[in-house]
Amino acid sequence: MITPMAGRGLAGIAVAAVAAVLLAGAAGSTPASRGHVRVYLLYGEQLVRVTRPGGSPAAVVRQLLRGPTRAEARRGIRTYVPRGTPLRRMTVTDGLATVDVGRRFISRRTRTRPSLLARLSQLVGTVTGVHGATKVQLLIDGEPVSGVFPGVPTESPITFRFLQTPNVGVPVPPSPRLKPPDKHVKQIQQRLIKLGYLLPGAADGRLGPVTEEGILAFQKWEGLDRTGSLNARTESRLAVAAHPVPISLGGAEKRAEVLLGRQVALLIVGNRVVRTIAVSSGKPSTPTPPGNYRVYAKIRRWWSTPFREWLPWAVPFVGGIAFHEYLNVPSYAASHGCVRQPHAVARWTYAFAEVGMPVKVIANS
Repeated sequence: MITPMAGRGLAGIAVAAVAAVLLAGAAGSTPASRGHVRVYLLYGEQLVRVTRPGGSPAAVVRQLLRGPTRAEARRGIRTYVPRGTPLRRMTVTDGLATVDVGRRFISRRTRTRPSLLARLSQLVGTVTGVHGATKVQLLIDGEPVSGVFPGVPTESPITFRFLQTPNVGVPVPPSPRLKPPDKHVKQIQQRLIKLGYLLPGAADGRLGPVTEEGILAFQKWEGLDRTGSLNARTESRLAVAAHPVPISLGGAEKRAEVLLGRQVALLIVGNRVVRTIAVSSGKPSTPTPPGNYRVYAKIRRWWSTPFREWLPWAVPFVGGIAFHEYLNVPSYAASHGCVRQPHAVARWTYAFAEVGMPVKVIANS
């Protein structure tokens, strides 16, 4: 069973919103009661709390170590805690929870920065509140650990609030160095505007991030090499290309389609694509789940507690999965499940979206 949590600030709002959406799809869910515990798993870029049978403090951690059920995994819910991590000891005294787990918890095999931060957030979030615990002391094989979790001093007790609090500023994209206007570039821009890859007014003759994003989106839609730069084949195809059309017709007046195979998103009004944008969805190990969803919030500054990073201009549509801005948006699927967009288009998508707007994620198109 999956239940919403009461939270404060950005992280609390994010987790509560994720849990609320999950609850909507979990008919019959009820709050945790005696004989049940709550553990934290992940859905996209955010934590989500699920209910499990159990009662003792040790039972809480053991349920976390077991990870998602098969049904939850099919929905895209996952864990970053390494499978087979042993629990050595779990105690709670005067608000301090001491959790002693095996060295597998910091396994080198899966010891990437996001993975380490996510598994720590899962553990601390799960243990906080158990028998009044407000702080968590992590031990590995009976000893404190230091310098393992980036930016988190685990040699002494830590709080869940510490992990929920942003420790870096909102990333600012570098200012582009644009060349003087060029007549040929302007002609390319005019063609991209006509086809719906750029907005009217974008034809300034300067090859900058907005135009490069439009070129990349065009290349993805047309099945060309994904370079984001002009070349002979791209220009040749531009001359004869047709305006993209939605994969599914009808439905809501305003909607979006995310095409995982092509790594593009179509923003649609009626049955006309008003803009095609290049995106990077979930990588194979953390895929963006195909399905029919709806935008449930618009958050200008979303903070990912498990990964401790900003997700500006977020438009979440299922769990912790959202359209959002990101500085690194490769031409292939690379995210934790979200739909990354470059700075050049993220704010426009945010303005276009409406709460309740349908979002259809399509595997192949």
